[in-house]
Amino acid sequence: MKPYRAWFQCVRGCEGRYSLFDVIYHCPTCGGLLEVVHDHEALAQRDAEAWKRLFEQRAHTTEWPYASGVWGKKEWVCPEVDDTSIVSMYEGHTNLFWAERLGQQIDVPDLWVKLCGNSHTGSFKDLGMTVLVSAVRQMIAQGTPIRAVACASTGDTSAALAAYAAAAGLQAIVFLPKDKVSAAQLIQPIANGAMVLSLDTDFDGCMAIVKEVTRDNTIYLANSMNSLRVEGQKTVGIEIVQQFDWEVPDWIIIPVGNLGNISALGKGLLLMRDLGLIDKLPRLVAAQSAQANPFYLSYQTGFESMVTVTAKRTLASAIQIGNPVSYEKAIKVIRQFDGIVEQANEDELADAAARADLTGMYACPHTGVALAVLFKLVERGVIGSQDRVIVVSTAHGLKFTGFKIGYHEGTLEGVEALRRNPPIELPPDAAVVRDTIARELDKRKI
Repeated sequence: MKPYRAWFQCVRGCEGRYSLFDVIYHCPTCGGLLEVVHDHEALAQRDAEAWKRLFEQRAHTTEWPYASGVWGKKEWVCPEVDDTSIVSMYEGHTNLFWAERLGQQIDVPDLWVKLCGNSHTGSFKDLGMTVLVSAVRQMIAQGTPIRAVACASTGDTSAALAAYAAAAGLQAIVFLPKDKVSAAQLIQPIANGAMVLSLDTDFDGCMAIVKEVTRDNTIYLANSMNSLRVEGQKTVGIEIVQQFDWEVPDWIIIPVGNLGNISALGKGLLLMRDLGLIDKLPRLVAAQSAQANPFYLSYQTGFESMVTVTAKRTLASAIQIGNPVSYEKAIKVIRQFDGIVEQANEDELADAAARADLTGMYACPHTGVALAVLFKLVERGVIGSQDRVIVVSTAHGLKFTGFKIGYHEGTLEGVEALRRNPPIELPPDAAVVRDTIARELDKRKI
């Protein structure tokens, strides 16, 4: 059989192929981003049903490294990395939560939430970081003089990089915007031994600095402009379809900032279609915060030109990005999937998260953005009651405890907090407690 291979190639179609183990991030000809391209002829040697059987078998094994939701699809991700170089925490295989009560409330009974935050560091970023750090480990083994791996982050990327670098015995350097990430996100890279640089700027400012620093090829860039990350993150879409016995949902809604995640989602689904595992594509929805909405503004003009903004402070801090690096890739995906870009303001995203929480979830603010966009599309009749809808929850709500506390204390700026549920302070008097419980039960309707 022809061996499985993959390489970097320019997203704009320039000639040239580059090894996944080269230190390269842009096309040498035009400066455009690179993407990972797989040898489809080699992949097609195994038919669609055989791929399904293989993936199903690996999903139920403990064999290294295939028990990982990412490395169980190694041939589709990074086929030439040695198993001995792989750094994995058995990421992936996150559960689909049937949002039954919330779906009933909005008349979309087939509503599901893909809980990507149920991962080692609490976000979907683990899926990409396992691939990137594994490739770096192999580069070093082959003699590439890499001293450290660096990223700019709004919190989740830095946590994933720090954890996987620590597991690999590599030094991580993370650039964080000062006072713009949650305490839980800040302590993760600190605990994992990363060099944490807190810069008095926003994410876009941090991104500009890390690009400059990584011109030194001994410091390897780990942001999503590096397409090795995309290869791991693309398994989300594949996994969703597999969890529905290879049936494609009608809609997938995902919160977006730097646009690597929606690019990855589309890439995985397109590979499934091209290899015959599915025969249709879902419609994709990119959900943005109205405070950081360059992709939404570009969509409003039919993507006539790239819009950048100075991102304003938003509760959805992980997507507080005004100059997304994966813009070109994301446009291609939105067009290929008949996609939609919509936004949600601060009150809408906070209310959506609180509404979801009252049905058993614990939604992070970014999932709140995606849910608020879902509600808008349902209200407009774009999403119907017969549709199967997946909302991708990108991080665990416990990473954003301050957001939850602020909501229920009624202290979030620009948020009305109609669903507040503060603790009721009472004296240690059984009669008072009984009366209060009775009064509250009469008021509250489940």
